[in-house]
Amino acid sequence: MADKKSPASGWPIVQGDFHSGDANSPVAVITMGSHLDEQGICDAGAAICGSCKTENLGLEKVVANVISNPNIRFVLLCGTEVKGHLSGQSLRQLHSSGVDKGKIVGSEGAIPFIENLDDAAIKRFQEQIEIVNIMESEDLGTIKAKINELKGKDPGAFAGDAMVVEVKEAGGAAEESTGEVQPLSGEVVLVHARMKVIEKMITDIGYWDRYAAGVYSGKVEGLMIGLIVSFALIGFLLMG
Repeated sequence: MADKKSPASGWPIVQGDFHSGDANSPVAVITMGSHLDEQGICDAGAAICGSCKTENLGLEKVVANVISNPNIRFVLLCGTEVKGHLSGQSLRQLHSSGVDKGKIVGSEGAIPFIENLDDAAIKRFQEQIEIVNIMESEDLGTIKAKINELKGKDPGAFAGDAMVVEVKEAGGAAEESTGEVQPLSGEVVLVHARMKVIEKMITDIGYWDRYAAGVYSGKVEGLMIGLIVSFALIGFLLMG
């Protein structure tokens, strides 16, 4: 039997739209935008099963619950992708490419900004698990068969102990492991996300302005040097 470790106390440590099963199972199942028989999927051998509709806070909750249980070695993606958010594609990119200045590299989602996960947490997620993608499949038979296949490949618990990260809602409301979730309204979350996008756009505009100024300055300097050299040559020829 594969070696197992104890997950973090109170696992799953972040509350969300999911069901939990056998904490020793190596498989976590994400149904993306679909709501399937999540309890039935857990009963079939998954450690945890739930949806993930957003490419920011939703992904952070997934990562937090996965890395706080070293026994999870596979994340099985199934169900239907969420249009616009593309949380499945964003999760795959987070796993393969990480983040750059808070943005998931290569994500095609609308607001793929990560705020609650540091580099260590992302690296741990990348090293601990393998992404298995059967997205667009909502067939429970197919999903359960894949769970059994992955359980047969169980490599045992990850070498590191459970890693706990705190996930906060926008505006600073923390997601407690045993308390009530304190969500903000959808409008406030959307405004916060759009502010992040605008902030990045402003930063990018600043970079381009500095680049353009440098190019213009270089052209003027080159022109002046050219004129000076030309006048010098003309004077030299006239004197000769």
